[in-house]
Amino acid sequence: MLPARPKPVPIQQHAIDNLRYIRETMERASSFTAVPGYGGMAMGVTAVLAGALAHMQADATRWLTVWLVEALVAIGIGAYCMQRKALAGGQSVTSAPARKFLLSFVPPLFAGAVLTVALFPAGHTALLPGLWLLLYGTGVLTAGAFSVPVVPVMGASFAGLGAVCLFAPPAWNDYFLAAGFGVLHVIYGWVIARRYGG
Repeated sequence: MLPARPKPVPIQQHAIDNLRYIRETMERASSFTAVPGYGGMAMGVTAVLAGALAHMQADATRWLTVWLVEALVAIGIGAYCMQRKALAGGQSVTSAPARKFLLSFVPPLFAGAVLTVALFPAGHTALLPGLWLLLYGTGVLTAGAFSVPVVPVMGASFAGLGAVCLFAPPAWNDYFLAAGFGVLHVIYGWVIARRYGG
């Protein structure tokens, strides 16, 4: 008695499976190009304003509040502009490159948030600006591996500035924060908008 032959798979199903495999492979290999240029510039402008406002605060709690509000404003601007740029470019913020970008970007920011909660009550406020810049730069640098070439360079600039800030006099902290989150965002935002669209 001969064993039963498996039912042949229709040629259309083979073609559909092959196309799906090719599409998923290309999606995994592609870059996330929805990093917002104009949004980065807007984040930079709000950071410069926050730096000026924070520098006027005599109380550490008020100083921290200014920068935390600025962080929330920047996150809102960045998320909104990223979504708009992705839609305009036919990308999805849930695509494989976008997920890789976010999974590389978010952990250093989470580490910065945890360190802020741990260090601020202990009175180590002077360390926070350098750590914020260093960890934000690390996030941008690692996420930039899945984006356009200028993004890792931007991350390295932030990380370098943060490293210098950690060893600079604490009186300069707001200047470092304004230079990093403000000026660097404006400069790199302009480069991204010019070369890769808004």
